[in-house]
Order: sequence, then C-alpha cells, then structure tokens
Amino acid sequence: MTVYVDDMRAPYGRMIMCHMIADTAEELHAMADKIGVARRWYQGDHYDICRAKRAQAVQLGAKEVSSREIVGIRKQNRRPHDIKAN
Repeated sequence: MTVYVDDMRAPYGRMIMCHMIADTAEELHAMADKIGVARRWYQGDHYDICRAKRAQAVQLGAKEVSSREIVGIRKQNRRPHDIKAN
C-alpha cells in the first residue's frame, strides 16, 4: 500500500497546492493525520495539500509521481465519493 503526491502546482491564495492520494482511504487519512492536514480538506478520494505538507509526506514515505500518473492511479483505485472522513 502506498501514499502518492503529485507535481501539480495549482495556486490557492498564497499557497501552491498538489494532490495526495493513497491505495486505501485508511492509509490516506493516516498520512493526513501525520502531516497535520485536517479531515475537512478530504475531497472524497484525495486531499489537496500545500508544498510544505507535500515535503513532509515525502519525508514520511509518500511516493512522488507526475500529475498524469496520479490520474491513472486515481482511476485504478476509484472509490465511491461518499467515503466518510471518520
């Protein structure tokens, strides 16, 4: 099982955001907890995270992938959007 972060660089206010996904919702939420991302930012199958949180996730073992690769991983791991954030 793996957590992934992409190389997207989308501006959001003064931050630059990217996506974080995982093979399972449990793994995704566990990483979000470790890097201090609130569950309210959960988007059904991913989190949008700032570059600083991305760096923390990578330090904790998240795999860096391209935006194109993350799209394929999301399709492969597609889960219903009604998964609760716990």
